[in-house]
Amino acid sequence: MEKEFVMNWEKNVRTVVPYVPGEQPNQPSMIKLNTNECPYPPAPGVQKAMDDMEVDQLRLYPDPTAKELVDVLAKYYERDQDSIFVGVGSDDVLAMAFLTFFNSDKPILFPDITYSFYDVWANLYRIPFERPKLDDQFKIVVQDYKKENGGIILANPNAPTGINESVEVLEEIIQSNPDVVVIIDEAYVDFGGESCLPLVDKYDNLLVVQTFSKSRSLAGMRIGFAIGNPKLIQYLQDAKYSFNSYTLNTPTLKLGVEAVKDEEYFVTTVKKVIQTREWSKQELSKLGFSFPDSCTNFIFARHESIPAQEILAKLREKKIYVRHFKSERISEYLRISIGTDEEMMQLMEALKEIVKNDAGI
Repeated sequence: MEKEFVMNWEKNVRTVVPYVPGEQPNQPSMIKLNTNECPYPPAPGVQKAMDDMEVDQLRLYPDPTAKELVDVLAKYYERDQDSIFVGVGSDDVLAMAFLTFFNSDKPILFPDITYSFYDVWANLYRIPFERPKLDDQFKIVVQDYKKENGGIILANPNAPTGINESVEVLEEIIQSNPDVVVIIDEAYVDFGGESCLPLVDKYDNLLVVQTFSKSRSLAGMRIGFAIGNPKLIQYLQDAKYSFNSYTLNTPTLKLGVEAVKDEEYFVTTVKKVIQTREWSKQELSKLGFSFPDSCTNFIFARHESIPAQEILAKLREKKIYVRHFKSERISEYLRISIGTDEEMMQLMEALKEIVKNDAGI
């Protein structure tokens, strides 16, 4: 008689509830304001580098040290090369930092309202965590981060709220936690936030993470980097080489270098986004929306009387996409990325119509 085998392999699977990225619709004539991408193209030097690239280079492995990119970042931020780590977007850098630095039995700390990938990584790597609540104005309660913990990660400016905490507030938290690594995720800092990079020389447990996806218009290339003291960076490098030594591909390295070189284009692009954001704040206020003061390339807004889900659905009918989170405390908010002036004017016209119809005018 044939022996019957019971399939129990699933009991050894590492299961996790995955992060849900923003929807990537592909509709003709759509207005895409749901994933915080830059509405303007990359720097002209990026296009030239693409045009000049020799396809034969792709048969060779990329430089595992990403030296050319590290060198240009070191020069731009006036750092030594051994204080910089690069990865496939800031998500890759942050995931590697979680794996490398958060190995205590004590819980790591991050706010209840913040980037929703943090708890995913914590669950994936089996890291205990706690999420202290932001106050009623969505601000950090500093005292909540002055207890025993296994590490801290804070997005500043925060997502999805857009709020920027002062460097003084963050330094108080860093100073109070000398025995753990504190990560400051600065994905949106170029749009009006205050960077903690000056504190890196003062605190050897501080890691600052940034990205090319927003202000440098390279979300499609996936480039992120961290700056910290050389010992922290070496630990990250050791983990990276134990995981995947060839992370950034050859085209990405070349295009990333050109994006950093064109400072004038970078500054001009950021200014345009900020100007459009400030105009959009005024227009949203006129339409009955309220929101925290944003220092990012998005606005986190709620309407005084119309449910967020209703606005979301009506905008989608017009092929205008914004982001909605169903999480507790923020389910009535919509996160609206800043597009071009023309896109934002079309959004405001659509919102005017929605508000007008709701009022029965």
